Amino acid sequence: MNKPAKSRLPDGAKARRVYLSLRDQIADGRLADGVTLPAEQKLTEIFGVSRVTIRRALDALAEAGLVTRRAGSGTTVSTSGQPNRPMAMNLATLMPQLVEMGRNTTARLLSFSYDTAPEFVARALQIESGEQVQVAIRVRSADGTPFSHLTTYVPAAIASNYSENDLATTPLFKLLELSGVQIRDAHQSVSASLAGPEVADALGIAVGSALLSLRRVVRDVDGNGVEYLSGLYRPDMFQLEMPLTRVGDGGARHWQPAIGKSSEDTP
Repeated sequence: MNKPAKSRLPDGAKARRVYLSLRDQIADGRLADGVTLPAEQKLTEIFGVSRVTIRRALDALAEAGLVTRRAGSGTTVSTSGQPNRPMAMNLATLMPQLVEMGRNTTARLLSFSYDTAPEFVARALQIESGEQVQVAIRVRSADGTPFSHLTTYVPAAIASNYSENDLATTPLFKLLELSGVQIRDAHQSVSASLAGPEVADALGIAVGSALLSLRRVVRDVDGNGVEYLSGLYRPDMFQLEMPLTRVGDGGARHWQPAIGKSSEDTP
């Protein structure tokens, strides 16, 4: 897999809107590799913008390695150097998949420090306000391409069992287990965010790019919070899945998460 070119958003709000719309259509397969985009004049009609705006958006897509522009041949989607199918995580089988992801991807440690837990972390972990936590920022990559920016908070009493070098070479879940933590479950929430300068630079994407935002609280068998994770993921390389099963009778029939099943197991 070739590493995609680092991209930047084009100048101007309208050009950015066109760029992001076309980029998303390419990322989710609506515009497949080899497809020729409509002519510039047609794109001006579709998006209701000027030809200059369209050119700015197409130039940015070309710079990102998503299209090829040739005089007389138009603009063609070119994703051969881009990541293939996004890495999928099934919410119904979250914990074993996290362990598997740690084995099959690599992480680069950007920072490692101890600090007072932010209030939102203290609340989530149900620890005392002002308690010390170990804070780490890592970038995780698949086949050399960064796909997630992870900030983790672990109570200092647990984190004291591993070093900065340990965290740079070993998945955090493994380190927690080696520290004697028996993980019971996790609660995860999902939303969206935009890439700030530092995150964009770490992930090799444009500032302002849309990202999948995950917040996860991990608890041990006694219900104690042992990890708070704030993760930002590239949606072109990572997706969340939730298999559903149709249950109930009559008017009470509804969709229910198929806990413990993979998407392949669900009809």
